[in-house]
Amino acid sequence: MTDSQPQMQNWNAFVEQWNEQFLDALEENMEAQAEFVESWSETVGEVSDDNEISDGVEGYARAYETWMNASQQMVERMNDTLEGEDVDVAEFRDIWLNTANEAFKDVMSTTAFAKMTGETVGDVLELQQQADETSQETLRSLGFATEEGVVEVGDRLVELERRQHAVEKKLDRVLEHLDDEQ
Repeated sequence: MTDSQPQMQNWNAFVEQWNEQFLDALEENMEAQAEFVESWSETVGEVSDDNEISDGVEGYARAYETWMNASQQMVERMNDTLEGEDVDVAEFRDIWLNTANEAFKDVMSTTAFAKMTGETVGDVLELQQQADETSQETLRSLGFATEEGVVEVGDRLVELERRQHAVEKKLDRVLEHLDDEQ
């Protein structure tokens, strides 16, 4: 009986650890789903086209189904563990990582997501252009060379080089002509 007590304590500790990990993973999953739903709701709310709304809702539904399937897999694997099967902790992590990838694919393949991404990229490019203009103006006001000024100088140098080559060719022809006359 003494031998069975440490084994029982080990088993209880093992089950307690699995339960804690499962609950932590479930809580993280619920938080991720809540953030996903909130973000998706905002995006769908901004979409104006009915087809885009429908596509977006279908994408969300596919992603939600993917998450629910993962939850079911987690429960099944947890039951397998409780029944004595040796299940690696990494398998639980892999279920969530693979599910996240699948769910994001479900959402990212929608028209609504494409529209939102396009708008975001457009906003970022506009902000970048404004930042570039501000930095160029700051450099100009401080008397430093700006990108525009350097490009202009470079263009002028290329034009001068082109003209120099043209003059050199004409000079070579004149010199050849003079050599021929002598």
